[in-house]
Amino acid sequence: MQKLAHLFAQKLLQVEAIKLQPESPFTWASGWLSPFYCDNRKVLAFPDVRSFVKLELCRLILENYPEAEAVAGVATGAIAQGALVADELGLPFSYVRSKPKDHGMQNLIEGQVAPGAKVVVVEDLISTGGSSLKAVQALRDHGCEVLGMVASYTYGFEVARKAFEEANVELTTLTNYEAVVETALQTGYISEQQVPLLHDWRKDPANWGKK
Repeated sequence: MQKLAHLFAQKLLQVEAIKLQPESPFTWASGWLSPFYCDNRKVLAFPDVRSFVKLELCRLILENYPEAEAVAGVATGAIAQGALVADELGLPFSYVRSKPKDHGMQNLIEGQVAPGAKVVVVEDLISTGGSSLKAVQALRDHGCEVLGMVASYTYGFEVARKAFEEANVELTTLTNYEAVVETALQTGYISEQQVPLLHDWRKDPANWGKK
């Protein structure tokens, strides 16, 4: 798994789906300052990487949740990845909105998933875990049994680890913060001097840059 984590980290860095800018931080939608930015949607533009993600997420599901009866993606980032995975596995697909649509059927879950179905949730990115776990709760409220979640990448924040533990949701990812930083260092994308700054951010991302 560690070999996979570094291999995928290298692919994400190569297609610039992940960017590290320790001295010129990004501003996330949450308002957090971050030297790290991940946009897995970029993967969709590269057929070889897109196929890699699809097949590796399928492998995780087959190995960990062979009893899965449906796949659900988290809107909007994981809709495409989830659909690709469901198609490869020959399973029904739906996706979960962040909030109900404000017109028409006012759906929170789009597509069709039967109450009682055993569902695996596909996510592209885990930061705090808030939106991901809201999707899990929506499926549970619908009567589904959520077997677990698979995702492309996690920042590995402590707040997310606790949230998944409290929600009793198993999370498995293709790569993670540690693998990305190690790979970026090995390939010369970042220097040794920049690593402590990245680690400092990861310890307290909500307050980093405000001190």
